[in-house]
Parts: sequence; C-alpha cells; structure tokens
Amino acid sequence: MKRQDLAEQVIERLKAEYPIAECSLDYDQAWKLLVSVRLAAQCTDARVNVVVERLYEKFPDVEALAQAPVEEIEKIVHPCGLGNSKARDISACMKVLRDKYGGKVPEDFDDLLALPGVGRKSANLVMGDVFGRPAIVTDTHCIRLCNRIGLVHGLKEPAKVERELWKIIPPEEGNDFCHRLVYHGREVCTARTKPYCDRCCLQDICEKNGV
Repeated sequence: MKRQDLAEQVIERLKAEYPIAECSLDYDQAWKLLVSVRLAAQCTDARVNVVVERLYEKFPDVEALAQAPVEEIEKIVHPCGLGNSKARDISACMKVLRDKYGGKVPEDFDDLLALPGVGRKSANLVMGDVFGRPAIVTDTHCIRLCNRIGLVHGLKEPAKVERELWKIIPPEEGNDFCHRLVYHGREVCTARTKPYCDRCCLQDICEKNGV
C-alpha cells in the first residue's frame, strides 16, 4: 500500500476510534501551554497537570512568573525532573513574553521557536492547539507509532519525521492526528509492554515494524 493511501486509512480509523482529539496537558491560556509542554519533557502529562496547579497558585500570570526567582520556580517544578534547566527556560521564556510581546504568545512559528526552551514540538503544539494552524507534533508516541505502522521508516529524529509526515498528512488533519496517536500509543500500541494488536483498529494495515 502506498504511504499516502495508508495515511488516509490510518487517519480515518483513528478518528472513528478516538472521536475527540485533545491535548492531555491542562491549560486555559497559551502561555500556560508553553510552560506545561516544557515541563512535560521526560515527564508524564498527568504529573505536569498536578505540578502546574501549585505553580500557578503562586505565580498566576506571565508577569509574576517572569519576576519569580528561578530557585522558587525550581522548588515547585522539581517533581517533573530536570528542575533546574526547566525552571531557567520557563523564567527566560516568560521574560521574553513580558518584554517583547506584552505578555502574549506570538502567533508566528519562527517567533515561537526563538523563545527559550521552545523547540519544534512545542511550537507546533501551540500553533495547532491554540491558534488552529496546521501542525504536526512529533513527540515520542508519534515517532514510535509512525515507524511501527509504516508511515515512515527508520526515522527517529523529530524534524525528519515531521518533514515526511507533511508529505502524506493533510494539513488540516495533522494536529488531531498526532493527539490520536498519543491516545493510541497509551491504550493499545504500548511502548513498555507488547502492543495489543488483537484489539487494534489498525491491525490489518499496520506493518508491525519492530513488534
């Protein structure tokens, strides 16, 4: 099956399996998503959602977080791991939002990429979830599942996977498609156990690479 045809079938089947496609990080403002996605590196979204509640109780807006001592931020975000580097990035990012963008998150992809601690994954997530723009978020679930299914082959670098997916995933589908891959990777096509192929909606079209 051609990759384009495979992509179309995967998109439609995942849509049927997971009708609602939403980010699993809790946020109600764009800057909070930037904070959460930075904390989510090598940490579960569930833990991040708990930690940020305490963070926002103490520092409820961009200005407060920009003024906060890095040490105070680190004390709160420590449970997410890599506390020092994450706290420094969050502090620096909030300062740029305050000083350059009036506390707002920029809507330009390159401007997002220029923010401290923001990479392509984070920028794409904000573009898709906050601003409703075409986006492909190549997180660990996306990379692992796309290789396993056969949408890409032997690619582990996020930027390379993203480039290949843009060739076969319609722009309007990319963001929700990546959210559905997260759901599927957690519930069925698991990483730490043998995948549950017997109850997978893709079992007859998946290449099962590495299984």
